[in-house]
Amino acid sequence: MNWQPPINGFKSYLLLERSLSANTIEAYLRDVGKLAEFLNLQELDLGPAGVTQDHLTAFILHLNALGLGARSQARLISALKTFYKFLLLENEVREDPTELLEGPRLARNIPEVLNYDEVQSMLEVIDLSYPHGVRNRAMLETLYACGLRVSELIELRLSNIFADVGFVKVVGKGNKERIVPIGEAALKHIRLYIEGVRRPMTNIHPGHANILFLNRRGKKLSRVMVFNVVKECAQLAGIDKNVSPHTFRHSFATHLIEGGADLKAVQDMLGHESILTTEIYTHLDTDFLRETVMLYHPRNRKGREGRE
Repeated sequence: MNWQPPINGFKSYLLLERSLSANTIEAYLRDVGKLAEFLNLQELDLGPAGVTQDHLTAFILHLNALGLGARSQARLISALKTFYKFLLLENEVREDPTELLEGPRLARNIPEVLNYDEVQSMLEVIDLSYPHGVRNRAMLETLYACGLRVSELIELRLSNIFADVGFVKVVGKGNKERIVPIGEAALKHIRLYIEGVRRPMTNIHPGHANILFLNRRGKKLSRVMVFNVVKECAQLAGIDKNVSPHTFRHSFATHLIEGGADLKAVQDMLGHESILTTEIYTHLDTDFLRETVMLYHPRNRKGREGRE
């Protein structure tokens, strides 16, 4: 079903009758486009008039599961309500499916999302004059660049870093493997850590020789240690939010989605159990995933704009 004509009309309505800013209009159009994209992923051939409240609720829950922040969800619901108000005015729909739509209460359980400047400030407070600082910077860069779970980060293998093609292989829940693009900013700090800190280590435990991130005793890190590193960086950066390693995963997803990334690509990179198996990854378009991260991840966009 072609959503473009009503979306084009909605754009004119926002511009001419609502006098909204260009950024707000772009965000609203992107949000409505995500609904159409979601219906397509569900193989539902529906136009705006065929959408019900159940479809919208499923859409919101889907974005919630991806990790979209509560504030972004609220804006998206506002965009959908405005869109259907426009369609009612134009007699394109007879009923408004957004009338009873509310922001999901479960959004309160979502870890707070960091904005890009907050992520940047956390990275910049790390003292790179110490070996553990070099390691910690590489860890946080990797968390944000790839949207990893903390368990996936501490199990990351040297042999699974494919820097030449910009990918890492991640072993997720149930030992399911997935391929995730990684940007140059994270790769740069991983190289600095490997060359300057990890390679000179002489006390690496035999069973941990292939683990990327190690503690001072040459063993892989614990989940608690990563948690404490993140908490300390947030405190030093003066961020008054409940920040944990999982916050970086949600920030990764939110920033990609808000930037316009394809929902299916974000799902694939997050490693959702409902859609990912090793078999699926044998057919995965890795060029498409890498292009998604290069285009929509803030660390890559900011870099191209001259901000590191």
